[in-house]
Amino acid sequence: MKLKLGMTGMDGPTQAALTEAFHAANQSSGNRFELSAAGNEADFVIVDMDSLYGPMSFMQLHNAGKHVIGYTQAPRTQSDSRLARPLDPAEFSNLLGMLADQRGAQPVLEDVQPEEPMPEPTPAAVVVQQAVVEDVAPLESAPPAGTTPAPKQQDHLPPSPAVTVAAPHPVAEAQPLVANVVPEPVHHATLADWLVAGALKGPVAFQRGDGPELRIHPVQREYQGPTGLKPLIAYFDAAVAEHDLRALADGDWQAGTAQPLTRLVWLAGLLAGNGRIVAGLPDHAHFQLTKWPQTEREYPKHFRIATAMMKGPATVEQIAEAASVPASDVADFVNANLATGFATASVDGVNAPAPGILGALRG
Repeated sequence: MKLKLGMTGMDGPTQAALTEAFHAANQSSGNRFELSAAGNEADFVIVDMDSLYGPMSFMQLHNAGKHVIGYTQAPRTQSDSRLARPLDPAEFSNLLGMLADQRGAQPVLEDVQPEEPMPEPTPAAVVVQQAVVEDVAPLESAPPAGTTPAPKQQDHLPPSPAVTVAAPHPVAEAQPLVANVVPEPVHHATLADWLVAGALKGPVAFQRGDGPELRIHPVQREYQGPTGLKPLIAYFDAAVAEHDLRALADGDWQAGTAQPLTRLVWLAGLLAGNGRIVAGLPDHAHFQLTKWPQTEREYPKHFRIATAMMKGPATVEQIAEAASVPASDVADFVNANLATGFATASVDGVNAPAPGILGALRG
């Protein structure tokens, strides 16, 4: 049974080029893959990490437990595997072969269809064949010498009707079969997705309802908004489309009133798990602060949680018991500091990357 490969998070020309390259790479690596129209059914998914929606597609697929192949010109990527841009056909073939070997997929021989027998000619075809055969008269013996040969009787017969044979229609050249791969629907981004490095190309403003205006400058890694963070919690609840963000001119940025964008990233991580560690780490994972974070006055319990986490690696339950706070508060605090890089995670003594949106925010 062939492994399934999907593609998403890319424009049409990029997907068409990758699709064409896939057929050659798949054939040279044992023909062990087939393209899948639905990403949720694919064993592996190629994501264009250099596109606007690529990182968002990666986070969605990563959280769903898919093996993501990052197509990027960057030397490193957060995805499970990397496919370098510009595309190298040999590297693509080697990557498919390695992934297939890891899954134990065996090479698949191309199906060879037996030749079909030529169809029997139809009556109409027989008529045409007979019509194009030359009318050859039988050989006659030469007349005796000194006699005048009698006129041939057939010379006085009316001419036979002409037979018109239509010219054959030109045969169109066979076109290569290309799988009709339907890209996945674009992931509905939240404000957290727009805080991922590279998602925004310039300063923007965002406002929801009667809430305060929030201005984000991705290049300077700053934002302008209310002093506290809790007035912005509702901004992370629902989807935020690109047209919801208003581009700012250079003169719209108010110098001297900006705050570090890290605070917004911290809030995005705090709200990401809803009281649980973001999917991707087991319950027995251990967490530890590598340096003292800036604790917010709006969250007084965080000081006790930070004190407990500075003592050494511990599980969420162990930290909650040491700090005398609910485990849900610990999980949210851990998520926030994994997103900002102030905390690390380990599983059975081995460092583990920040999962999902936390790793994307952390970069």
